[in-house]
Amino acid sequence: MSYYRLRKQGQQWNHKRVYRVYTAMQLNIRRRAKKRLPARAKQTLMQPEAPNQVWSIDFMNDSLWNGKKFRLLNIIDDFNREVLTVEADTSLPALRVIRVLDQLKETRGLPQMIRVDNGPEFISFKLDHYCRQNNITLVFIQPGKPTQNAFIERCNGSIRKELLSAYVFQSLSEVRTKVKEWVTDYNEMRPHKALNYRTPRETYIKSITNKNSNFDWTGL
Repeated sequence: MSYYRLRKQGQQWNHKRVYRVYTAMQLNIRRRAKKRLPARAKQTLMQPEAPNQVWSIDFMNDSLWNGKKFRLLNIIDDFNREVLTVEADTSLPALRVIRVLDQLKETRGLPQMIRVDNGPEFISFKLDHYCRQNNITLVFIQPGKPTQNAFIERCNGSIRKELLSAYVFQSLSEVRTKVKEWVTDYNEMRPHKALNYRTPRETYIKSITNKNSNFDWTGL
């Protein structure tokens, strides 16, 4: 293209010379092709009947007072809207997502299904391999359809309004401190209308208690 443009301007250089100068100026950088996503089927927003059936994961972006960007990795259990973790850092690649899931595996177990959008961390081979190894179904929403992941989008809205927009953060340590306080309040103190005005923690404990009370002890 550059060669023909120069010829139209009256230059008589041949294509070899043009290419030699072109490469010497390091203009021959390959364009990064956009990764083509597979077709995503419309997913019904399933209402789980027990903990660890469906988790939702999403990212949020913000910046410190000095302009440095940071990200939040939010994971919730759709059953009781409990915020399982909010990880804050400047970079949260797919391997970091896997590390956080491994930490939750030790304390909470892993879900049957994880619902995500089509971000690069979620469509990576590494996360797909991890989910296959742990028998987790990875469900992708349709691009541009955040309502298909409405539970975590609602949670993100609360984090944005009550945390990110409410404070000026000087450092990541401040972000992590405030995040921890907010998560504790959200899970243990805030009643949710959708949970019959119980808190997420109360709903979780009630579900575990009911499960244990229905256990058949006669065979022991």
